[in-house]
Amino acid sequence: MRILHILDTLNRGGAEMLLLDVCRNARANNLDLTFVATGGGEMEAEFRNSEANFIRLQREAPVDARLVRQLRHIIKERGIQIVHSHQAVEALHAYLAAIGLNTKQVMSFHGSEVDLKNRLALKFLVPRMHANIAVSRGQLRWLERETKFDTKTNFDVVYNGVDAKRLRPAKARLRDELGLSSDNVLLGMIGNFYRSAAKDQLTVCRALPKVFDSAPHAHFAFVGECLESAPGVYQECVDYCQQHKIAEHVHFVGKRADISEVLSSLDVFVFSSLRDTFGIAVVEAMMMNLPTVVSDIEPLLEVSANGDCAAVFRARDSDDLGRKLGMLIDDPCYRRNLSNKGKQRAMERFSIEAHLASLTGIYRTLLGTTATETSGELQQASVAFTRHGAEGD
Repeated sequence: MRILHILDTLNRGGAEMLLLDVCRNARANNLDLTFVATGGGEMEAEFRNSEANFIRLQREAPVDARLVRQLRHIIKERGIQIVHSHQAVEALHAYLAAIGLNTKQVMSFHGSEVDLKNRLALKFLVPRMHANIAVSRGQLRWLERETKFDTKTNFDVVYNGVDAKRLRPAKARLRDELGLSSDNVLLGMIGNFYRSAAKDQLTVCRALPKVFDSAPHAHFAFVGECLESAPGVYQECVDYCQQHKIAEHVHFVGKRADISEVLSSLDVFVFSSLRDTFGIAVVEAMMMNLPTVVSDIEPLLEVSANGDCAAVFRARDSDDLGRKLGMLIDDPCYRRNLSNKGKQRAMERFSIEAHLASLTGIYRTLLGTTATETSGELQQASVAFTRHGAEGD
């Protein structure tokens, strides 16, 4: 199958990490994948070095006629059978580019908020897609409830996947940087500080004074950048820690690319999100065999098997979170049991192989092909691509 995935920018985030894992594993899963980025970002070099045929374009306007023509040329020249978009702006350009062509259109939903402009675009696009994909059943219900889309017709649920190969245990450098010994317990969370306070780091801060009172050897690390639109959220957390005299135990380490090293440094992973569609950061922690604590929003309950594979606290309830953290700090057996369950679930349900198997099933249905036909088709496409070269790379 000849597939084109398109993404706007390549800054580090959940959707970008998912697609990088897809690009790195597409060939092994019988997908001839072209990846188009219509904007740059810090992850561009990683996408260029993946196994996908990488093409870098540039969108110059909200609706860019030149970009539409470039996409149409790529679709026709490479015989693209399916275009898979991941945001409304990309899906609109892909739809316009493929008008009159025998190309199927797929769109995934990653965000938990839809502004008016995107809502209008999606209202136009959703019924025109051959398949729409939600990344969790919780998100599917949210889309039906909040956007009033008809999710019973051309919607599927495909869980995001994580490539375990990029999460091999690494040297615990973060502990060294923070000057911690093996006697210290390090709790941590990975998530940017957003203006909407969607990740709710402040509830974590409010839970920590009592945690440190009972476990003075414990520390907490917030990993993630403060976005320019959210200085108040970040500063509120910093001020709270200073006012409650816990600043020496709470570390704001900023954005990090060495996720394996960060996770290898932690003893417990916390994710306090108020709005999320899936929780790739949670799955990464589970795959790294970390005991995990999550808020009780629907997608995180889904990932954690309703709390069987992670400790769950009531969202925004700092007292409940503090109790759950205290239990994990005090009980190594509980930590070990939770981490083992979490890793098993993550590897079985949320691997990149499981994700690609589900995607491929949808693609085959749209094209009316079988697995055997797809394998032969990929061999023919690879020969043709080798003969003509990777134009645009």
